[in-house]
Amino acid sequence: MIGIDLNGKTALVMGVANARSLGWAIAQKLLEAGARVGFSYQGERLKSELEKLTGGHSGTWIQQADATSEDDLSALFAKVKEEFGQLDYLVHSIGFAPREAMEGRFLDTTPQDWNTAMSVSAYTLVSIARHAEPLLREGSSIVSLTYHASQQVVPKYNVMGVAKAALEASTRYLASELGAAGVRVNCISAGPMRTIAARSIPGFGSMYDKAAAAAPLGRNATAEEVGKLALFLLSDLGSGITGEVVYVDAGAHIMTMKLD
Repeated sequence: MIGIDLNGKTALVMGVANARSLGWAIAQKLLEAGARVGFSYQGERLKSELEKLTGGHSGTWIQQADATSEDDLSALFAKVKEEFGQLDYLVHSIGFAPREAMEGRFLDTTPQDWNTAMSVSAYTLVSIARHAEPLLREGSSIVSLTYHASQQVVPKYNVMGVAKAALEASTRYLASELGAAGVRVNCISAGPMRTIAARSIPGFGSMYDKAAAAAPLGRNATAEEVGKLALFLLSDLGSGITGEVVYVDAGAHIMTMKLD
């Protein structure tokens, strides 16, 4: 196995809520490879959990930042500049839609719920990339997290599916504009994962089991596999890849049905 040495590299991971967060799975791989990692978190209620997760790792720091607030983002990237000087890797692990928007019909999505889902789940990638741009070194990389409901209907995913489609389109536009500076932008489309965010999806347990049964590998992908793919895309091993949506879902997205 090829070892990845990220000593001297710097990363910002945004959106870690707890140990099951995919952002944390990615951060662990970055830390294991030797990168220095800063973290942002949403709201003071998440601070203690993130302190516990990062407590045993040297070279880390945390800062509260609402990704929808320009003032918070300005303060966050001032902290990045203070701690790191420049930035090599940026991980966007942020998404939200009100639960009521996922319980009813998509047809009944309110303007408020639509705007919330789009602002938090998609536009934040654009605003974060804009704030990060002056600090990104040539050869740096941005990764965000999406889901296949952007391409096909997943019952009760509703407006989040549309928001993920916007996130993927934004990835392509950002990749086009930042490519001249040597900055790559990609999405990871993870299969169903038992995260806090997944709990807000009605019927998630059934969806999780059905995805595993349909997948060619006969199982769901793991958070560790998401972390390994992110490490590849962020590092120089993925140097020729940008503007892509890369799946890590045990192959589930290629199947329309699976016959016994």
